[in-house]
Amino acid sequence: MAKSRLTVLSAFSGFGGLDLGLESAGFENVGCIEHDDAARASLASNRPNWRLLEPHDISSVSSSVTARSLGLRRRELSLLAGGPPCQPFSKAAQWSRSGRRGLKDPRSECLRGFFLLVERLLPKVVMIENVSGFVKGNRSALLSLQRRLQRINRKERTNYRLTWSILDAADYGVPQHRERAILVAHRDGKMFTAPSPTHRDRPITAWDALSSLHEDAKSVNENHRGTWLDLLPSIPEGRNYLWHTSRGGGLPLFGYRTRYWSFLLKLAKDRPAWTLAAQPGPYTGPFHWENRRLTEAEALQLQSIPKDWIVKGTGIDRIRQIGNATPSLLAEVLGRAIAGQFFGYTFTDAPKLLIGRATSAAPFTSTREPPSTFNHLVGDWPDHPGAGKGPRPLLVA
Repeated sequence: MAKSRLTVLSAFSGFGGLDLGLESAGFENVGCIEHDDAARASLASNRPNWRLLEPHDISSVSSSVTARSLGLRRRELSLLAGGPPCQPFSKAAQWSRSGRRGLKDPRSECLRGFFLLVERLLPKVVMIENVSGFVKGNRSALLSLQRRLQRINRKERTNYRLTWSILDAADYGVPQHRERAILVAHRDGKMFTAPSPTHRDRPITAWDALSSLHEDAKSVNENHRGTWLDLLPSIPEGRNYLWHTSRGGGLPLFGYRTRYWSFLLKLAKDRPAWTLAAQPGPYTGPFHWENRRLTEAEALQLQSIPKDWIVKGTGIDRIRQIGNATPSLLAEVLGRAIAGQFFGYTFTDAPKLLIGRATSAAPFTSTREPPSTFNHLVGDWPDHPGAGKGPRPLLVA
């Protein structure tokens, strides 16, 4: 019996990280919904055959799109997939009193449009990708999502049942630790089983991913000389500013845990990268072990997105698009699991976007003494007072 055609409508497409992975898993893209101008330009440059739906805002397009306008019948769409804006559910929002709004945050309004799409199209499978705070923590969206699906089930006589898992992209071959909540609902109530980790015991490392890239990156830090970045050569790879505290091996320049973890954080060659940020501050890592910022091609590689993927917009636009993207290899793994469990597909080959291991051993990178310009900061700095007591140490009288 011929297998059904795999189709996907992508919401909150960004510049195509999720879509590229699903394409590699065999899904045909019938449309993308993305409101950001730069991201839409990136999509058009990489996949001119992917249709960018109008109006671009999901709250508007969800009221007008029909299955027929996508070249399908109602209930024919295989997969509706998307990663809605994650800021209301991020760790920073969970921590910040002003940010603890979850679904009350105006940025969560887009979820209403997403579930209107579910109701109008009745896809066989729905998949949502987001940060872990989307399904756990004091502002989780989980209960609200379940209620919305229940309302659709009562109205349309469907049986969408939500299953969710929190997966680390590094467990599936992505050279980056990136914890994501994956929510899947099947129209007939079938339960989704998350794919088994393939690389947990032997992950793809930053060296595996980046050692073959040979780019001129000498000017990456040029505009930040005479700043905290001058400390990078004195911090061992895989470490951060904590090296220069009373509990590290460097100079006591900071109080212990008085900065964010990513402050002056450097890659370790023998481990996956830490999560790439979408809106990093000037001293937010991970930085390269060569004591510089990552190049665009390197950042794409750590997201398991081909380094020749075109990213449009300003420098800030491009960093945001890459940092917000779903790792494409993780999307391919999830797409294969959905195709196998719900549509009868089998896969005997390795994922197409899997990054190979390095053919050369990682060299040792030595550290240097901190510049003398930091000597005036050496002192007995107070440590952070503890969890839940604010971002800075208490002042000592």
